[in-house]
Amino acid sequence: MTRSSSDRVTVDGKFFSLGDKKFYLKGVSYGPFAPETGEGHFATREQTAMDFAQIRELDANLVRVYHVPPRWVLDLAAEYGLKLMVDIPWNKHLCFLDSAELKEQAREAVRQAVRSCAAHPAVFAYSVVNEIPPDIVRWSGAKAVSNFIDELVAEAKKIDPDCLCTFTNFPSTEFLRPQSLDFLSFNVYLHQQQPFKNYLSRLQMIADAKPLILGEFGIDSLREGEPQKCEILSWQIETAFRGGLAGTIVFSYTDDWWRGGQQIEDWKMGLTTRDRQRKDSYRAVQKMYRLAPYFPLNRYPKVSIVVASYNGGRTTKACLDSLERLNYPDYEVVFVDDGSTDDTANIVRSYSKVHYFKHEKNLGLSVARNSGISAATGEIVAFTDSDCRADEDWLYYLVGDLLDGDFAGMGGHNFLPHDDSLVAAAVMVSPGGPAHVMLTDRQAEHIPGCNMAFYKWALEEIGGFDPIFWKAGDDVDVCWRVQQAGGRIGFSPAGFVWHYRRSTVNAYLKQQRGYGEAEALLVRKHPEYFNAMGGGIWQGRIYSPAKFGIVMRPPIIYHGAFASGFFQTLYTSQAVGVLSLFSSLEYHILVTLPLLVLSSTFLYLLPVAVTSLVLSLGVCGVAAAQASLPKKKIRWWSRPVVALLFLLQPIVRGLARYQGRLSLQSATSAARETLDSIALRNSPYSLSEVSYWSEGYVDRIEFVASILERLDRKGWPNKSDIGWNEYDVEIFGNRWSHLQLTTVAEDYPDGKRLLRCRLKSYWSLWAKMTFWAAVAFELPIIAIVGRWFPWVGLLALTVPLFAWFLRREKRGLQSLTIVFLDETAKKWNLKKISTAQPERKQTEPVKVQHAI
Repeated sequence: MTRSSSDRVTVDGKFFSLGDKKFYLKGVSYGPFAPETGEGHFATREQTAMDFAQIRELDANLVRVYHVPPRWVLDLAAEYGLKLMVDIPWNKHLCFLDSAELKEQAREAVRQAVRSCAAHPAVFAYSVVNEIPPDIVRWSGAKAVSNFIDELVAEAKKIDPDCLCTFTNFPSTEFLRPQSLDFLSFNVYLHQQQPFKNYLSRLQMIADAKPLILGEFGIDSLREGEPQKCEILSWQIETAFRGGLAGTIVFSYTDDWWRGGQQIEDWKMGLTTRDRQRKDSYRAVQKMYRLAPYFPLNRYPKVSIVVASYNGGRTTKACLDSLERLNYPDYEVVFVDDGSTDDTANIVRSYSKVHYFKHEKNLGLSVARNSGISAATGEIVAFTDSDCRADEDWLYYLVGDLLDGDFAGMGGHNFLPHDDSLVAAAVMVSPGGPAHVMLTDRQAEHIPGCNMAFYKWALEEIGGFDPIFWKAGDDVDVCWRVQQAGGRIGFSPAGFVWHYRRSTVNAYLKQQRGYGEAEALLVRKHPEYFNAMGGGIWQGRIYSPAKFGIVMRPPIIYHGAFASGFFQTLYTSQAVGVLSLFSSLEYHILVTLPLLVLSSTFLYLLPVAVTSLVLSLGVCGVAAAQASLPKKKIRWWSRPVVALLFLLQPIVRGLARYQGRLSLQSATSAARETLDSIALRNSPYSLSEVSYWSEGYVDRIEFVASILERLDRKGWPNKSDIGWNEYDVEIFGNRWSHLQLTTVAEDYPDGKRLLRCRLKSYWSLWAKMTFWAAVAFELPIIAIVGRWFPWVGLLALTVPLFAWFLRREKRGLQSLTIVFLDETAKKWNLKKISTAQPERKQTEPVKVQHAI
């Protein structure tokens, strides 16, 4: 990717860049020193120059200082090729939010610091505050403190808009969530490897799309001893870089440390002694910093990268260029051209190392990916799209995290490229984009198809991608099936790709139509993951740039007794999309549209109708106002476009979803009414259960399998249980009903068995929509007009008549299914048991009477 060629460090996805190269922080803290030993809290110029030379020998590239450095310190740092992270001191240990004077002092401290250091090439970033005491935060309130930190960042950027800013946090105030930080910095002192590793995973989830660094970590030589210090620092550095952190800062360079008005004598945290003699820990950190950031993986399994594309010529070159530069020793690129009619073929053929396969016609995304899997020779199959650019370390982190845990697959972030369009930036923060769903800090429920990798055996075990998913939904289906097969999916924070978004409103809405069609297929195949209206039900937390919804329960902070907890954690429930209800297709059809229609006749309803419409527009406006648009891509029209997309997306996607679901449910069953089924339907007995007797052992699972086989042979639409349902088979009847069949086996003496079948019939989605639409339209008319025109009350008869019709349809499907089961049972030499009872007594226990 193209990066800045200046001397200023910039944010680059989950990492930093300096010029055209990544900049991984390998730092040490420096000072503060006794004021009388030099200038301010710094050593003399001569001592500082010798210290910086020794820090460079450590293979470090960054120094963290706790006071604003004079100009000569900045110049010396630049001379030795070091960057400075500048902490800005102010009275954070006082209840600063209680005093306007103290707040202004903090603001002025930030302004003076940035003015004195502005634009100097040695400045890496400013930390506007370091470790606010947790009792101070509890006293003032976490939200108020976070807002004030954001205010300090704003003060810095008024003076130097391009400077990087952070707030250095620690576990005791982990719950603070300032929004304007360029990266997250945490001081972490944990000396056990697994808790340290687990906590870094947690911090990566908090950091989300921003870089994360360790602002401080270290070991006391006095208490731990040098051998233990060497060992701990070594695995801490390695764990941090393997975990995808953007850098580490060891505390500290030297034992010479002045704090709180006195020299610290009872701590020896330095890598050198007070007189700058190297300790063994200096050499241990030096060794690790020379290896960082790329610590060798345990092994490097071959990876096959599959890129499936249809008319993706506009971005294919950028995609393949990025895949040529990957920092991974053993991989191949398999490009599947799914019937493209643009210049994709010519572009791909210019890359001699790419394995190119072309479908003669467009067969759909799943088929294309399956072709890629068939051609893949790697142990791992990774997927990205032709509108993506992979970070050069994408495979290093993705494979490293896959090998590190008991995972079948691994995914990562997808970020908006810096050179993407202004409209694309608006699309990124609009609903419906690719997002990951997390069950824990490391385990995912879903990973987007533009950035995912699986062991090839895991894909082969589930039969690859389902070809019914033509445009989208294939990644969701694969993730669910891998998990249903017992596999776990992980998330790699550092294994990211740059993903170009749709660059026009029309292209975005076309994409959402495709997503809606895919959702209709997913509802049919995985109903357990959807609610009655077709909305997805996720067990995990969704991480998406699109922010929409409200938190129903206020966040809870665990402070520990009297705010003394070392780890003080924020527990917050996921935002519930209650606000999204007012922009949903269902709300427009069932509320706003009827009110507008009725208000044309009954003018007093017009204010209610207008209020309903304004409510929908208002929530979309709120969503646009809180959208986190990239600052350099904001124009006057950006937020209005986001509001428009929030309004149109649920309508377009919802229409496509319902159209798909209704077309799937409209097919009539392969069964036809017979005299037997008609007789059953018209009988006075309950059709909710039927039983079959066997004189010998009959395997219930094999019996159900034979039912499924006969249903498929007859072309009767059905769905079998895959482990999540409380029924064995779902049978789709006509447009109005479907049925769920559940079986159970009862054992009797001498190996005899009774197979009982429960048949529960339900209204189809089409039936529910039609019935409630009739209620929604008719009842207001009857209530309003009926008082003047009594005959209008006859309209009320249509609702119960329609309900009676739907009940007859459900019962008809039950009778058809029983006749089908009777035929199946005969092939198994089973005898039907008379269990018929009047419907009013169907809740009584069924008793075996006699074989017919």
